[in-house]
Amino acid sequence: MNRFLLIPLILLAGCAQLPPPAGDAAAKRFETVPHRAVIYVIRHVHDRNFPAPIRVDEQPIGTTYRATFMRLVVPSGRHQIAGMAGDSGRIDLQADAGKIYYVNQTTWGYESLSSSKFDLVDEQYGRSTALLGTLNTEYIR
Repeated sequence: MNRFLLIPLILLAGCAQLPPPAGDAAAKRFETVPHRAVIYVIRHVHDRNFPAPIRVDEQPIGTTYRATFMRLVVPSGRHQIAGMAGDSGRIDLQADAGKIYYVNQTTWGYESLSSSKFDLVDEQYGRSTALLGTLNTEYIR
């Protein structure tokens, strides 16, 4: 094979998009769960790309990244979503069974020391942001 043809093929192969993770399509149907509340923690595609570990009700559940979202299925009641380590961001949310909530996480700071802000957002913004992103964690309690 001609080496001048091989280089563009190698570069093009490096740009191939990975398939979405298992569960991504199902999570993007935005369905309620009987006797549980569903919370989407979303990060916008234009947010900074700091990894941001989070916890739910004091339990570490994973790390968010730019253009990703988490789908949390939790019992009804009061829940706290918060950053970990030096990240003091948090939100307390009263979640009712049969409902879906959207929490936008915004990060700032430095890569080794970042902070988060969590805001409850409306359904239209939440869905559109999740549709642009990729599921990175599904947490069911």
